Amino acid sequence: MSGRILRVTDAGRKAWDTQDAKVPRDYRRILGLIESEAHSDVIRGYLRRYPDKLIYEWLSELEDLGLVESAADAASHDLDFTSSLKLPEMIAEDQKRLAEDTKAAGASLSRKGVYLAADRLKNRAASTKPPAETVVLIVEDDPDQLALAELRVGMARYQVRSAGSAQGLLEALQQGAPDLLLLDVMLPDGDGFDILANLRKHPGHALLPVILLTVRSEPADIHKGLAFGADGYVTKPYSRDLLADLIRRVLRQES
Repeated sequence: MSGRILRVTDAGRKAWDTQDAKVPRDYRRILGLIESEAHSDVIRGYLRRYPDKLIYEWLSELEDLGLVESAADAASHDLDFTSSLKLPEMIAEDQKRLAEDTKAAGASLSRKGVYLAADRLKNRAASTKPPAETVVLIVEDDPDQLALAELRVGMARYQVRSAGSAQGLLEALQQGAPDLLLLDVMLPDGDGFDILANLRKHPGHALLPVILLTVRSEPADIHKGLAFGADGYVTKPYSRDLLADLIRRVLRQES
């Protein structure tokens, strides 16, 4: 089921629209995420708290039940940071979980200035690269903040790449994906939440580790970032050690 395009059938759409209790919630969870169609890696990106093997089994079972159909992915996928995407559709259990995570993230950001989305990381393979071979791409439009971020990430001995805009990020990704993206949410030519949403909808970047760098810690912003799949949050100002520790934990590198 890896590398496949998934489409919801009429029966699958009916099961989602009616929230048919005869269809297990694990299946309905996926039906909501697929919308009209989705790449299997996009589903993996949204459901990082579950092992890949289990996700693939669910997808195969959905297809066997006639709720989803799949086809080989033969298309090229463009990346567009100009579009604003809606939040993924969720079953009631996941809406409740997201509300609880948003509350916990707000408390952690107020107290520590940092939040780690631990559920998204537990099934991610630990990075075997040392920091010197790990590429962190920083997207920040403020020159002083960018210089600070570059200095602090470099002091933690990571390789540093940078961009000052959404267009700069697009060009940087075309040159090759980093190991982690440190993304400011306020850019002159794009909204960081929209950028994150579009990354998570793209098969090539759905699983990219992303830490949001922001001064916006209102519950609505935290909710949006977590819904779209942020792996961590850092609020400005921040220290070198705090940022380095979060990067290490998101990548699951040994200390």
